[in-house]
Amino acid sequence: QVQLVESGGGLVQPGGSLRLSCAPSGRIFGISTMAWYRQAPGKQRELVATITSGGSTNYAESVKGRFTISNDGAKNTVYLQMNSLKPEDTAVYYCYVATIISRNYWGQGTQVTVSS
Repeated sequence: QVQLVESGGGLVQPGGSLRLSCAPSGRIFGISTMAWYRQAPGKQRELVATITSGGSTNYAESVKGRFTISNDGAKNTVYLQMNSLKPEDTAVYYCYVATIISRNYWGQGTQVTVSS
């Protein structure tokens, strides 16, 4: 079974940057949308950014202008470049892949901590 493997999380000071990556362990057919979600302690999981197979992107208001979602040429790996990080960005970040056959995948999550 294909799994999504995330990397790039860690501890960073306020104002710093991190780049998250998410790659499938095998081939996923019919990808329609790739996304990043996050969940802070005691809060619900929230959508951070999405990118469609056509390249259209969308962002949560709280990260607009600071985060950038992208994927590679083969569109199998999705990235989240996070700049000007704030303590309120601290959360577990999850990648998500949706397909045209309604089979969806979640990553295992990677911790991002923004603290001085």
